[in-house]
Amino acid sequence: MKFFIALQYLLPKHWLSRWVGFIAESQVPWLKNLLIKTFANFYKVDWTDAVRQSPESFQTFNDFFTRELKDGARPLSGPLCAPADGRVSALGAIKDKQLLQAKDQYYSVDRLLGESLPSHYRDGVYATIYLAPRDYHRVHFPSAGQVSTARYIPGDLFSVNQATAEGVPNLFARNERLVLHVKSATSDYYLVLIGAMIVAGIQPFWMDAPLAPKIWYETDLNGLEVAQGDEAGRFRLGSTAIIVAAQPFKWQVKSGDTVRMGQSLISER
Repeated sequence: MKFFIALQYLLPKHWLSRWVGFIAESQVPWLKNLLIKTFANFYKVDWTDAVRQSPESFQTFNDFFTRELKDGARPLSGPLCAPADGRVSALGAIKDKQLLQAKDQYYSVDRLLGESLPSHYRDGVYATIYLAPRDYHRVHFPSAGQVSTARYIPGDLFSVNQATAEGVPNLFARNERLVLHVKSATSDYYLVLIGAMIVAGIQPFWMDAPLAPKIWYETDLNGLEVAQGDEAGRFRLGSTAIIVAAQPFKWQVKSGDTVRMGQSLISER
């Protein structure tokens, strides 16, 4: 694992990720079908909840990777639900503006968000969800509210698997990421989509294509209303989603748990 982490420091991660992204956008039938079949078999992808269930029904590999699910496949529950399918890799209370990354690795929430954490988040909480390659790769809003700002912060593209999280300091605050700030009557929260190596882009819900890499982007969404479960964005290959909430919620999940989008994360208030 130390070799894998050391190798990541040397690899041209942006170039490699964009090259893979180019291949993943190929519409050549034999190539995209081969990619989808090979990937689905290797990672044992569950097709049962998907609207389309054959490689031939997708235009590109990325189309398959960001596949939509059948209506009702992810029922919503609780006041704050999981924004994505995946595994809870860390969660807890915010302490001195620090979040747990893995084991004894902590990182700055200010650096993660690209701004100073508002004072009313002092007693807040956070949860980090890792999306494995086989998972459904759209990210959804965990609670209803108004989206005030969106910020894309350029950065590195380290892998976000457990081994890298344990070995690379400030991983989530150094990788490229999209930060969405959502305000509501019950609790303000940030939803952060973390890019990673081989990720060919982060695509926000209001765009038809991924954000341009390495270019800082910030926009005021003027309190755009979103409902719980509305799509926030999607990954063109796997990564991580982080919730940072102002309310001191009591988690009903724990680190290591597998969750599905829509599953309640907190005890009912």
